Amino acid sequence: MTGPKLTATLGSLTLAAGLALTAAPALSQDYPDEPINIVVAWPAGGGHDTVTRLVADYLSEELPVSVVVNNVPGAAGANGVRQVEEAEADGYTLGVMGIHATAQSYMNENATALDAVEPIAVINIEPAALAVRTDTGIDDFEEFLEYARNEPGGIVNGNDSPGGFSFLNAAFIENTFDIELTKVPYQGYAPTVAALVAGEVMSATLPVPMLADLHEEGTVRILGVAAEDRHFRVPEVPTFKEMGHDYVVTDYVMVFGPAGMSDERREVLETALMDAMSQDGFVERGEAMGLMLNPGDADAAADLLTQMDDLIYPIMEDADLVTVRER
Repeated sequence: MTGPKLTATLGSLTLAAGLALTAAPALSQDYPDEPINIVVAWPAGGGHDTVTRLVADYLSEELPVSVVVNNVPGAAGANGVRQVEEAEADGYTLGVMGIHATAQSYMNENATALDAVEPIAVINIEPAALAVRTDTGIDDFEEFLEYARNEPGGIVNGNDSPGGFSFLNAAFIENTFDIELTKVPYQGYAPTVAALVAGEVMSATLPVPMLADLHEEGTVRILGVAAEDRHFRVPEVPTFKEMGHDYVVTDYVMVFGPAGMSDERREVLETALMDAMSQDGFVERGEAMGLMLNPGDADAAADLLTQMDDLIYPIMEDADLVTVRER
C-alpha cells in the first residue's frame, strides 16, 4: 500500500548551514535594545513550546537583551501566527510555526497567508508517529489496522484541532490506509499526552519526543515512525516504510517574523539564532530531549516553507481538507 510522502530535502538544513554564514552583521547601536518576544501558538509543555524555550535560552546569550516566550494558543495555531503577522515589523516580535501554518492557510479563512510571514531560521524537523495505550492489546501496526477495519471508529485517537500536525497525521492515516478513527481534538500536544495517560483516548498521533518516555516505561507502545529512518530516541520502533508502507510525514519548527522586516534586523536575528544553535550545550540539551535538530538559515527556512507547501497541498486536497482557498 502506498500513501503520502511528506518530507523535504534537508541538505541545507544542517548545522553546517549556520557555520557557513559569512559577513555576519554586527549588532547595530539601536537594535536590539529591548526584550524580544517569541510567540508560541500552542500551550506550554508541548513540542513547539519546549524547543522554543531551549532556543530562547541560548539566543539570550547571543543578544544584549532578554528573549521572552509567550504562549498564544487557539484555532490550531492560527491565533499565535496571526498575532505575529499583525505585529510591527521591527524585529521585537517573532514566532515559531510548523506545518500547522501551511494547513491552516487552506482550512481557515482567518488564518495567516504564508506570504505574510518572513522565515528567519529552521530549528528542527520531526517525524510523526502512531502510538497506542498498551492496555489496548494492540501490539503492532497490522493489529491496529485490523482493529480499525473490523470496528470503524472504534479506535479513539487523541490529536490537536483541525489543521494541527497530529490532526493531519491522523487524517492522513485514515485516508492512506482506508480506516476510520474517532478523532478527539485537544489544544496542543501536552493535553493530548495527558489524555492518553488518563485513558481518555486509546491512541495518539504525536511526534516521537512527546511519546518516547511513555513508550519506555510501558504505558504506551509506539507502533511506527513516519520517517525514512528510525528515530534515535526509540531505535527499536520500525518505520512505516520498513513495514511496507510508503508513509513519511514530518513537521518542522522555524522562527519567523512579520513580513516587512528590514534586512539589517532580520540578518542580526538570523546570525544570532544560528550562533545560538551551534553551541554544544544547545545540541546536547536538544538531543537529550529527543529532538532531531536541523538548524538552517533564512534561505533554508524559505526553501523548506515552499517545499512543505508543495508537498502538503495535494495530500490535503486528496483528503478533502482544502476548504477555504486553493493554491
